[in-house]
Amino acid sequence: MLIIGIAGGTGSGKTTVVQQIINELPETEVGVISQDSYYRENHNLSFEERALINFDHPRAIDFELLVKHLTALKKGEIIEQPVYSFVTHNRTDDSIITHPRKVMIVEGILILANPELREMFDVKIFVHADSDERLIRRLKRDIAERGRDMEEVLNRYQTTLKPMHQQFIEPTKAYADIIIPNDKYNTVAIDVVRAVINQRIT
Repeated sequence: MLIIGIAGGTGSGKTTVVQQIINELPETEVGVISQDSYYRENHNLSFEERALINFDHPRAIDFELLVKHLTALKKGEIIEQPVYSFVTHNRTDDSIITHPRKVMIVEGILILANPELREMFDVKIFVHADSDERLIRRLKRDIAERGRDMEEVLNRYQTTLKPMHQQFIEPTKAYADIIIPNDKYNTVAIDVVRAVINQRIT
């Protein structure tokens, strides 16, 4: 199994890059795991307390479970990915049955920040985007998809997103095998990644 880690700041366009990679590959041979599914469950906290959690800090992620699940997939086992709700800031009772694939793509802002997880990746990718561009994308997404208002998003960006990006996310660029600039000129980098994958699965 080839495991690819795709990291980058919030709104950098990781999901777009994942789509560009898997679009050209057989659906039955590629699986995707999102770090967003692995936020820790917080059933012991009230909604107000959960809303105050710093979700951009590595301790908000259940890396132990993610590593355990990837290890199981490598052994050919089926896993149940958790489902996380950004509306309630908590894990739901649902899960996603995930089968092993020849290629597993793991994407998320902090996936290169965890040494154990980093060690599992055969290819490490960092998607780079301008900070203004990332803020605009985050603003649009959180208002449209996560029920936030502009003031809340901007406040969170200034108090947690930006400092956490500088402290934990941007430095992980140093671990990347490939850095993809998220603009219309990234086709060469995408083609390189696809070539590596095709070599492994054919």
